[in-house]
Amino acid sequence: MNSARPVPEEAVMDKPHGVLDRHFQRAQVRRVDSARPFVWLRRGWADMRDNLAASLSYGLLFAAAGSFILGYATGLPHLFTAAISGFFLVGPVAAAGLYEISRRHDNGEPASFIDSLRGLSTHADHLLYFGAFLAFVLLGWERLSAILFASFYPEDASGLGSFFLDVFLTGASASFVVWYLVIGGAIAALVFALSAVSVPMLMDRDTDVVTAMVASARAVGINFGPMALWALIIVVLITIGFATMAGMILLLPLLGHASWHAYKDLVE
Repeated sequence: MNSARPVPEEAVMDKPHGVLDRHFQRAQVRRVDSARPFVWLRRGWADMRDNLAASLSYGLLFAAAGSFILGYATGLPHLFTAAISGFFLVGPVAAAGLYEISRRHDNGEPASFIDSLRGLSTHADHLLYFGAFLAFVLLGWERLSAILFASFYPEDASGLGSFFLDVFLTGASASFVVWYLVIGGAIAALVFALSAVSVPMLMDRDTDVVTAMVASARAVGINFGPMALWALIIVVLITIGFATMAGMILLLPLLGHASWHAYKDLVE
């Protein structure tokens, strides 16, 4: 596996031109090889190992949030599925502190939990704007989820046991599963494209939210194969984290640090 940093390709670099570009210069994007996500994981693990106390502090916060979500939504399948899937949507902003730890670590600066919080405060405006966007998407997805339950799952959905029995064992709600996955998957893909590298970019440089989102979408489009693999890795690891809860303490910080290195590889 080649772990050298990808070399920028002229074909995927944007040259500033015109009045508009003087205000909104698009970031230059690199093309990476298909196995690059595994390099990001390895580098993320190194960051977590070198900043273990700070990283695990965020892991504990994620695990507490996950436990609250599961406890609150248990017995309410509509809220349960929306909350679990919504966790994927807000993850990029939730991991901002981990990006700050990796940024400081790369620059040889102190990277304690308190230091990362100070770093977050310096980017509070941009994070607030991006967080508001994700919150709007999350609320919209919760409403869509309610509509899908009402339209395609008219059975008694008062408990998770009966819900999972119907969905995964009896096959009685196949149309519900198909529509839920199609619509939810489309929303998740859009959010992933716009957020894959945008929050680390906002933490790293003086730029605006729209420019960061455009850069993220271009990075995903130019590197569709590697980023599809990266999205799959994120889904699998977060699912394992929710299934084990204790695993979330390790796996979510790992993904946060690895996402920082994804950004550093993808955006010039």
